[in-house]
Amino acid sequence: MEDGPRRRLALLSSHINPSLKTSRPTCLSPWSCASSDSNGEKQAKGQDDCVFCKIIRGEAPALKVYEDDSCLCILDIYPLSHGHSLIIPKCHFPSLDVTPPSIIGAMCSKVPLISNAVMKATGCDSFNLLVNNGAAAGQVVYHTHIHIIPRKARDCLWTSESIRRHPLKPDQEASRLANCIRENLSFVNLYEDSKGQDSSLVGN
Repeated sequence: MEDGPRRRLALLSSHINPSLKTSRPTCLSPWSCASSDSNGEKQAKGQDDCVFCKIIRGEAPALKVYEDDSCLCILDIYPLSHGHSLIIPKCHFPSLDVTPPSIIGAMCSKVPLISNAVMKATGCDSFNLLVNNGAAAGQVVYHTHIHIIPRKARDCLWTSESIRRHPLKPDQEASRLANCIRENLSFVNLYEDSKGQDSSLVGN
């Protein structure tokens, strides 16, 4: 196995042990409207250097299996299994947590269609749907994408499948964790509500 796929498999396992020319997408990248400050310039540079953006612009080769106005699907250049594919939004977002829900919804809505086609083509009856968000989670390309990884019985792809998992203990530590998550969700909801109120005031 080459260094590229070996590195990716190691990262993933530690947690769950001819090109077609296309026009530029009509959607606006969040970074194309960024301010001219240093952060905006860094983000714009990241988009220019992004291999997925180059594929979308037709500047880099890829084996495309699906494409529409919002996203495309390509075969992974370092597949973890036969038929390993990537669903990629045409707008550049470096990670899932900054990707708008509408874009995530557009990507996920294509999963049944694409995964069924991939499984038929590979003779598999199962697949992993995977998002690596951040370096510690194995993200290598900082442009949001979803992995479709076809699976077969006893393929031993994830080393963690042989690791014994322990049930969650409903103790004080687990309760504190659940409360902390709920508090963070409440904070996000309040923030979103305040943004909505501000925009309505501007409209008036």
